[in-house]
Amino acid sequence: MKIQRLRLAGFGPYKTEQIVDFERFDADGIFLITGKTGAGKSSILDAICFALYDQVPRFLDGKQPLRSDYCEPDDPTFVELDFSLRGREYRLLRSPAYERAKKNGTGTTTAAPTAVLQVLHGTEWQGLAAKPHAVGLELSAILPLKADQFLQVILLAQNRFQYFLLAKTDERRAVLRTLFGTTRFEQLETALVQRRKSLDDRLADVQRDIVEHTTAAMHQLRLSEPPIAPDLGWFQGALADLNSAVDAAAEESASAAALLSEATADHRAATETQRRQGRRALADTALATLDGRRAEVEEERSTLLRAARAARVWPHIRSSRAATADWQAALAAETLARVAWLPFGDSSAGVSGSTAQSESEPALRPIMDALVRRLGALAEVLAEEKQLPALNHEITALFDVLTGHTDGLTRAQNRIDELPQQIDFVGEQLAAATLAASGETDADDAVCRSDAAFTAAENVVSLQTELAGAGVQLLDRSRDNAAAAVDYEALVARRFAGQASELASRLVDGVPCPVCGSVEHPAPAAAEGEQVTAADLDSAQLQMQGRQRELADAQETQASLTNRLGQAQALAGQRSVDELRAEGVAARVRLATARTAADLVGGLRQENADLRDAQAHARAAVVSLRAARDTAADTHSERSGQRDLLVARVGAQRGDRDTVTDQARALQHELDCARALDDALVLSQQRAAARDAADLDLASQLAEQAFDDEETAAAARRGERQTAQLANDVRSYDDQRAAALAAAADPELIDLAPDPVDLEPSRLAFAAASGARDDAVGAHSSLAERAGQLDVLVRGVTTRFAASADLLDEHSQVQGLADVVQGDEPNTKRMRLETYVLAAQLEEIVVAANLRLRTMTSGRYALEHDDSRVKGGARSGLGLAIRDEFTGRARATHSLSGGETFLASLALALGLAEVVTGQAGGITLDTLFVDEGFGSLDSETLETAMSTLDTLRAGGRTIGLISHVDSMKEQIPATLRISVTDQGYSRIEANAPVE
Repeated sequence: MKIQRLRLAGFGPYKTEQIVDFERFDADGIFLITGKTGAGKSSILDAICFALYDQVPRFLDGKQPLRSDYCEPDDPTFVELDFSLRGREYRLLRSPAYERAKKNGTGTTTAAPTAVLQVLHGTEWQGLAAKPHAVGLELSAILPLKADQFLQVILLAQNRFQYFLLAKTDERRAVLRTLFGTTRFEQLETALVQRRKSLDDRLADVQRDIVEHTTAAMHQLRLSEPPIAPDLGWFQGALADLNSAVDAAAEESASAAALLSEATADHRAATETQRRQGRRALADTALATLDGRRAEVEEERSTLLRAARAARVWPHIRSSRAATADWQAALAAETLARVAWLPFGDSSAGVSGSTAQSESEPALRPIMDALVRRLGALAEVLAEEKQLPALNHEITALFDVLTGHTDGLTRAQNRIDELPQQIDFVGEQLAAATLAASGETDADDAVCRSDAAFTAAENVVSLQTELAGAGVQLLDRSRDNAAAAVDYEALVARRFAGQASELASRLVDGVPCPVCGSVEHPAPAAAEGEQVTAADLDSAQLQMQGRQRELADAQETQASLTNRLGQAQALAGQRSVDELRAEGVAARVRLATARTAADLVGGLRQENADLRDAQAHARAAVVSLRAARDTAADTHSERSGQRDLLVARVGAQRGDRDTVTDQARALQHELDCARALDDALVLSQQRAAARDAADLDLASQLAEQAFDDEETAAAARRGERQTAQLANDVRSYDDQRAAALAAAADPELIDLAPDPVDLEPSRLAFAAASGARDDAVGAHSSLAERAGQLDVLVRGVTTRFAASADLLDEHSQVQGLADVVQGDEPNTKRMRLETYVLAAQLEEIVVAANLRLRTMTSGRYALEHDDSRVKGGARSGLGLAIRDEFTGRARATHSLSGGETFLASLALALGLAEVVTGQAGGITLDTLFVDEGFGSLDSETLETAMSTLDTLRAGGRTIGLISHVDSMKEQIPATLRISVTDQGYSRIEANAPVE
């Protein structure tokens, strides 16, 4: 890392902008920062640290009075630092929070802290971050050194020079880790620890699985006490024992099954014998019962035979009765037909009996034929009469259509006559509306102009009032300004007049007068009135300045109002508000009229087009209606002639009836009565013959079935349901008796023991054998299932034991390696891997530092790397000790004197810079600052230290030294001189002559 350029202002003792170009000292390699005490030498280092870390070495407690006390409220405060790192150039601009003047109004406000980080690309600076937090994040990635580490290796600030020399192991480790980038070794340690923890978890999982398998095996083996350290042999032995128990249970199950088979056969034979004895008993009981019902069944059998004979006679009885009833009904119908024919018949119509029937039948035939002929003659006229209503309706409808066409023709002709006038009227309205609508744009512009002029006229009135008030205010502010100026001039005059008395008030006897130098003051000037102080003048001046600003504001307000009034008057012209209001109303009326006309133009155009279309349609309608009217008139005349012809024919055929239909209806009624009487006579003759035949058939059937008369046969008859019931009863009895006789003769029931069989002994033997068989099968199934589950457990635990062996092997190796790299046993040094690597780097640093420390101490002192264990078991490996060649012993670095500590710290810092620069991937330390410490050296040691520093010029490194030692000023020609101005603030001069 190389510090290239520093620019600051308003920081510490520096009020004005100061620029330090550190690259101008590259050729010299060493430069001296010198100046009076308190001039601001260390403030340069403070500015560098503030730019990088937003803090300064001397104010790490958080209280940072960074802004210069010499700054005015408007003066800025900032620090800008240019530095290079790993081949890239960066620019960092940072400012703290401070009180600045408000942009508007008086007083101050707190300016927020700012920070901007840029990187150089070619010749242009490009931003990386623009807020303090974002800049901090970017810098932590670019520059991994923390603030305290930066102060130990690059910027050796006052009172912090010896920190790296006297630091504890952890503090020194943090600095070296950042410089040499050894976090990868820490990551390796972490990875090994994580690997060991992962193996611990996996090994614990395996052990947990084995314990769970042991618990499951105990459950299958029904063990209450867990085994001691069960291994794979225990699991395999337990499985073999359980398999033996399964084989024994299988033999017991087979034996119990054989005994159950014998008991089942015995119980089945006894049950069969009991069943056969029961069948025999049932057959004997059934025969006895059937013999007791025999007489009753024979009586039912006789009744059933009589009913069968009656059933064969019954259809003839029913036919005879039906024929008699039909003959009587035919006689009644004949009587009714004769009564109906009386109005149309002769004297023989009233005769009854077969004689009358035979005499009237031939007489009815001619009458019916004549009636038929007359009805045939009326059929055609009747059809024509039925057409008359429809024809009358058609004639009426044709008349209505003719009337409608005539009226429509009249209306269409009237419409044709009216349309030309309407078309002309709408055309005139359309022309007028189009002309009025064309002025809409002019009317709209007129409204806008009148509104603007009206608003301007109103503004003229209000602005005149405001301008009058502004004039009064300007006059008041002018008077106040003049009064303030007079008061200030009076105070100045009084101040000058009272100078003598003010000087006299500070004279002290024995002290020389600052004017004449006399130590005696015989006649000091007396004060006249109250003295005017500098504060009074400042207050009066501020008041005068305030009045001047108020006067300027009043003048600006009056000028603005005057300008606005002129613009408003130009826009309003010479017209009043009322005149402009009237113009606006008239313009709006014209605009409304134009917009109304514009709205009407479209409607009028459409109306004009509609009227022309209506005219064409009306002309076409006249032609169509005239043709339709003529057609309707011709059809009406034709239908009226047809109706007159039909009316004449119907009148000739209706006789004395109102209509031909009534005449045909009367003739049809007479014909129907004649036909009814003729049919009734024929039917009565037929029914009498059928009755006589049925009576002869019935008498023959009664004699055949051995019945005396019709009543006896009817009494023997039974209903269908009753007959079926009697037949079922008889048949059931016969079937039951036959079944009982067959059962009694069954060979299985012969030679059976008379005493009943007892089933209880065989049932008990069967139940006992069945229970024994079930117990044996259940025990065998349970043992077989447990053996199967135990077999699965044994296979699983075999895999777990194999896995645990491999894991134990790997875990032992990883744990040993992790313990070593973490500094645990067997690492006797208790030195971690990263510490071991850093210890090697520290040894190189010590070697490089001793090359200079031995020279600067004339070979007396040398640094030693101390890797011995510390008390309390803390980590070791990065300790430092100082070896005193006078005593031949090493001792703690804290035992060195102030000068010795400075030399050792300087040598260590130079060695650290040299080793870091030579390492690939580390941070190159191209710039080093040392703040004070040289004053603690004697002249000879100082000369040696300067010679050592002078050798660094050839290494391309630049070292800045801050010191008051005069001999250093003589030896180092390149200087930054900090001088204090007469106003009290400081400035920086490069290569200025050293006083």
